[in-house]
Amino acid sequence: MKILITGSAGFIGFHLANRLAAEGHEVVGLDNLNNYYDVKLKLNRLENAGIDGQKVAYNEPVRSNLHPNYEFIQLNIEDAANLERLFVKKNFDMVCHLAAQAGVRYSLKNPDAYIQSNIVGFFNILEACRHHQIKHLVYASSSSVYGLNEKMPYSTSDNVDHPISLYAATKKSNELMAHTYSHLFKLPTTGLRFFTVYGPWGRPDMSYSLFVKSILEGKPIQIFNQGQMSRDFTYVDDVVEGITRVLERPASGNASWSGQSPDPSTSFAPYQIYNIGNNSPVALMDMIAAIEEALGITAIKEFMPMQAGDVVSTFADTQRLEDDFGFKPTTTLKQGVQSFVTWFLSRQANEKVLEPFA
Repeated sequence: MKILITGSAGFIGFHLANRLAAEGHEVVGLDNLNNYYDVKLKLNRLENAGIDGQKVAYNEPVRSNLHPNYEFIQLNIEDAANLERLFVKKNFDMVCHLAAQAGVRYSLKNPDAYIQSNIVGFFNILEACRHHQIKHLVYASSSSVYGLNEKMPYSTSDNVDHPISLYAATKKSNELMAHTYSHLFKLPTTGLRFFTVYGPWGRPDMSYSLFVKSILEGKPIQIFNQGQMSRDFTYVDDVVEGITRVLERPASGNASWSGQSPDPSTSFAPYQIYNIGNNSPVALMDMIAAIEEALGITAIKEFMPMQAGDVVSTFADTQRLEDDFGFKPTTTLKQGVQSFVTWFLSRQANEKVLEPFA
């Protein structure tokens, strides 16, 4: 297949692009390489995939020297004109849209970035898919859309009308926009609500990355809500496996869907929503204990109050994913944390890790 992966220099996109290119698909990776976190880490990811960072320039494709079927282009998804030219030139079969302005707390300070990337940018992706007969658009949503919901585990059939951050609101908006295009233009769309993805090459603003860095530097780690939090931590390889399976099967309409009692996760239109989570929430203090064990160091702990825009717990109901694709994440927290710590220490030993994580 010819596949466009947006956000391919990001954490999940990097892993997915490597996987699909290794499987022989013709992959184009797109990323704007913004400075939400250090660009050097994003370039390191591209270099790992065989992309020469010295050759990267805006709207100039660079081919991987490891995967001749993988090409990277630096481009803003808000740049509708050049995005359209890319779709015309490449004639994609599938699109996996992972590019977005990420982060809950950052949305409190820089809301405009979320509107431009997550709303305007997503609109441009939908328009390009509509006009170029894309067979399947798979896009990243988020567990953040569950907002003030308290019923656990979170089900895709639950109402998600009470987000508590602009980031979450933009992700819910993406789902609504996608349904409109599925309904009006029969564009098959599948939204994937990711639950706290972690692993090698992870984002440096995520809690587990911050914890490892601070512990190694002998600095206190900040633990919010006095440690009374839990997350459905999901290892990145499991997420990529889920995306790959979903991508290969375009969404179809649900003939039994009813407007009398509408299920938000399906439709008469070719539209689907799935959770991708570990289906096993972990207490934050247990995550910290796993990091301490992997490092062989006890953390200096600083307990803090709850942060605005955050939620106490997340817990994914993944039954629909299991039923439709026969897939459920299998990586244990201990395995995943050890893998991340091993990668982190390896990069530190090569004197690369502290610079991009600064």
